[in-house]
Amino acid sequence: MARIAIQGIKGSFHDIAAGEYFAQEQADVICCDTFEALFRQMKADDEVVGVMAIENTIAGSLLHNYELLRESGMTIVGEHKLHIEHCLAALPDDGVSDIHEVNSHPVALMQCRGYLERHPGMKVVEAYDTAGAAAMIAEQQLRHHAAICHKAAAERYGLKVLRESIEDNKHNFTRFLILADKWKADKYRDVQQTNKSSLVFALKHEEGSLSQVLSIFSFYRINLTKIQSLPIIGREWEYLFYVDVTHDDYARYRLCIDAARPLTGEIEVLGEYIGK
Repeated sequence: MARIAIQGIKGSFHDIAAGEYFAQEQADVICCDTFEALFRQMKADDEVVGVMAIENTIAGSLLHNYELLRESGMTIVGEHKLHIEHCLAALPDDGVSDIHEVNSHPVALMQCRGYLERHPGMKVVEAYDTAGAAAMIAEQQLRHHAAICHKAAAERYGLKVLRESIEDNKHNFTRFLILADKWKADKYRDVQQTNKSSLVFALKHEEGSLSQVLSIFSFYRINLTKIQSLPIIGREWEYLFYVDVTHDDYARYRLCIDAARPLTGEIEVLGEYIGK
């Protein structure tokens, strides 16, 4: 049985992503209030796998999670992309015209701004979690309140779905990373079969330093799919670059890493996995 740590409660998007990724296994889901707590669970038990959101096609990257991952020493062993759909859900006796207050996570509220603007009578109140908002309404029997959440969360907590697919952009996806202890990584993937890697490296504040590294990726025919920079605290104008690359030849990819290493202050492989 897989033991999986997620941020959020049952019915959250993390829970749904974990269920889809580990659909062929029995899973014991460990719910954590924060991403920091997720990593503490993993450090306390090296058999625990983590599922952590890293970017959304609308809201962008979760920058703090990059730092948490790098500092944790865990490794990426997989990824999962989840189509994000939001519904409006309330107690069974309430209809849309009865709703005076809408509760949800700030990102979910932002992604449903158009729907909410068309219903100015609904007061918007932020909650810590989409599924948490649904659970709160159900547990406290809050009449005239509605949650913006996934339909699965509404069903789990006994709410009635008033409207489906209320998100503004239907092409809304979140990418989740599957994390494991480095010494347990081979249990979840065969490194020789991987075709995607996540790297982080530092560069000095010098002319052409980034283009030189990218030229090496190009020379070895390594495809750059994402680059994200974050400042190095205490070192003015120096940055960490978080990079995702895809490759079809593992040996050539490793040669590329070795060739790029002298040009970087430090380079670390955060994970090697099969890209989706």
